[in-house]
Amino acid sequence: MGLFVELLRAAAILLILWHVRGSDFFEEGKSDKEILDNLLVTTRYDKRLRPTVQGGPLTVNVSVLLLSLASPDESSLKYEVEFLLQQQWFDPRLKYSNKSEYEFLNAIHHHNDIWLPDTYFIMHGDFKDPLIPVHFALRIYRNGTVSYLMRRHLILSCQGHLHIFPFDDPQCSFAMESISYEQTAITYVWKNDEDTLRKSPSLTTLNAYLISNRTVTCPTKSSWRGNYSCLKVDLIFTRDRAFYFTTVFIPGIILVTSSFITFWLEWNAVPARVMIGVTTMLNFFTTSNSFRGTLPVVSNLTAMNVWDGVCMCFIYASLLEFVCVNYVGRKRPLHNVVYRPGENPVTQRLPAVLSRIGIIMASPLVCQRNMGSHSELLTLLGDKNKRETSGPNEIVSCTNCGPNPCTHAANNGCATEVRKKEPPHPIRVAKTIDVIARITFPTAYAVFLIFFFIHYKGFS
Repeated sequence: MGLFVELLRAAAILLILWHVRGSDFFEEGKSDKEILDNLLVTTRYDKRLRPTVQGGPLTVNVSVLLLSLASPDESSLKYEVEFLLQQQWFDPRLKYSNKSEYEFLNAIHHHNDIWLPDTYFIMHGDFKDPLIPVHFALRIYRNGTVSYLMRRHLILSCQGHLHIFPFDDPQCSFAMESISYEQTAITYVWKNDEDTLRKSPSLTTLNAYLISNRTVTCPTKSSWRGNYSCLKVDLIFTRDRAFYFTTVFIPGIILVTSSFITFWLEWNAVPARVMIGVTTMLNFFTTSNSFRGTLPVVSNLTAMNVWDGVCMCFIYASLLEFVCVNYVGRKRPLHNVVYRPGENPVTQRLPAVLSRIGIIMASPLVCQRNMGSHSELLTLLGDKNKRETSGPNEIVSCTNCGPNPCTHAANNGCATEVRKKEPPHPIRVAKTIDVIARITFPTAYAVFLIFFFIHYKGFS
């Protein structure tokens, strides 16, 4: 009878051991160290072996919590990202039971004795911290779930579109995968199917303007190795448009339009016009070179190259316009032409231009009523031959029209005093060039500004 009882007791013990299947029971008062020392004894636990689970590969749940973002240089394509990476998996060898009030064991001091996923970061720039994390947390729960949390600080090499800089939105990406275990052994999944990263309530930024982010599985065509499980994080940034407008575009517009002021000065104001042209050119060179020194060097044509080149062309063209005006204005007049400073050079040239395109326009006639004697009238009538040979473009003085200007042609039966058409005075030509430049230069620059901002902003 006693033998039968002993057999039953042994069977019960075996049944309990079979039921717990490797789980250990610890009495109340046991510390984390004591429990882990028993769980990690070399006779029952080998960290070189991957945890085995039924039904397929080991699943590692991953989540990322953003802590800080920084872009030391706004014009660069490097962004610093600090985050907490949490990895969670199930290891049946670490199941335990105890009467402690704590729900998990703190295994931070057993970091080197526990199997950990060999997660490798790809598609990034560099680590700001050492490869082996210094700040981490390692927790083991009663059911064998292991939670591994570590702090990472990456310097990401981003992909931007420098040909439309600064209207581009750089995209920074980094990915995680196992360096040695293939997809049949370990599978990485985003915890709770998160499609975006979690952000810390105390998230800090420095010249980093994150507009969106997404967490995806690495596409096969862009993954490092197609037969390894891989997770990818995409961070889409935008640049501070106000910074570039206040430091590049608005100062450039002010300098270019300042060079147009010379068109409203007198044609012979040499010191003032030279000072404005040279000063605006030197200031634009200084501003452009100081800013472009911080830009990445690329071989293709960028938006900043277009901006600098066109603005410099306008400044240089305004300086050349002054040289041309000064040269024309100082030429010696032909046929002793007298310059009348009160006349508008544009309105003086307008009748001749309109007559060339087929519009009949009467030339200004200076009419004077002849209140003289009968002998003067005979003198005018004696010039009949001259009257008949005068052309329609000649300036005449008519005695039949009274004090009002004549509206008929020169050879329309009116007694005329012929005076041949004089060539325009060089000063008048110089002023005409200035008047034309006052309209064409600002209009052309306004068209360029509209095209530039609409064209390059449409790519972003």
